[in-house]
Amino acid sequence: MKERYSRQTLFAPIGERGQLEIQKKHVLLLGAGALGAANAEALTRAGVGKITIVDRDYVELSNLQRQQMYTERDVEERLPKAEAAKRHLLEIDHGVEVNALIMDATAQNLEQQLGGVDLILDATDNFETRMIINDLSQKLHIPWIYGACVGSVGMALTILPGNTPCLHCLLKTIPIQGMTCDTGGIISPAVTMVAAHQMAEALKILSGNREAIRPALVTFDLWRNQYQSVKLTKAKKKDCLSCGEQRSYPFLTGDNATKTAVLCGRDTVQVRPPKPVKLRLEKLAKGLVGSGYAVKFNPFLLSCEKEGVRMVIFEDGRALIHGTKDMIQAKAAYQSILG
Repeated sequence: MKERYSRQTLFAPIGERGQLEIQKKHVLLLGAGALGAANAEALTRAGVGKITIVDRDYVELSNLQRQQMYTERDVEERLPKAEAAKRHLLEIDHGVEVNALIMDATAQNLEQQLGGVDLILDATDNFETRMIINDLSQKLHIPWIYGACVGSVGMALTILPGNTPCLHCLLKTIPIQGMTCDTGGIISPAVTMVAAHQMAEALKILSGNREAIRPALVTFDLWRNQYQSVKLTKAKKKDCLSCGEQRSYPFLTGDNATKTAVLCGRDTVQVRPPKPVKLRLEKLAKGLVGSGYAVKFNPFLLSCEKEGVRMVIFEDGRALIHGTKDMIQAKAAYQSILG
């Protein structure tokens, strides 16, 4: 085991003491796409003791261009990304504890997973979830590292509750909310660069070197050869509802209605049931076959298609309706099968 991390312990700021600290830590990684896969592999190779991966999606062919770790076999088996990541990570280091959670992150179910977590790494693809992470970070005093990329542009920021401005403080300062992969595409070097910034900050936190943390937002455009670091220490707001003196954590409130959302960069709508359920996929598959659907399923999800409409249904009752961005149409398709 000592030999495995010998090159990392030779790096003086970490050393053997820092390595022991890293091996005690628990990181929650939210998202197992491009940034998630890169960070998950780096965390595993660094020897982090426990990694919890939360992701709602499955591996598709278009992912392989930038989402390292995944293979054509994962695509063929339609594995959920969290499960596929877990399998590959355990092949890298079976001594790391990896917990794969195939679910859509909400304020309620995410908070349930944060007990004992030392760091949250953002690898999600939507702004709403990032604001939930931000409020939970402030509420539970857990540091988190924001990261986003689209096209050849990326940014990263470390947020320490009680010390740095939070993401809510910065909404009017920097255009973070504009960072999506909706139509701009992405090149893999942008992913690698953001993940490198996130992982460097993660190692500082996990090894006990918080004094080395970068107190700035890093932004770059690899295609235009631009790089910028903006100090944000004065951006912290006393009246911020997420981290200020009268905080109310506004992004942790919500209702129990059926939720629909267009997934980033895809003609796909996710529909989430109003209450948690646990479907018996094999039983559901038999019923759908009897109704004329072409059906494939594994222990994690079911894929069905009929008259040009393709739907992927997860055990927790969520469904991805492919081929549309129309939420009303997607919800109708969902209800025709699951009620």
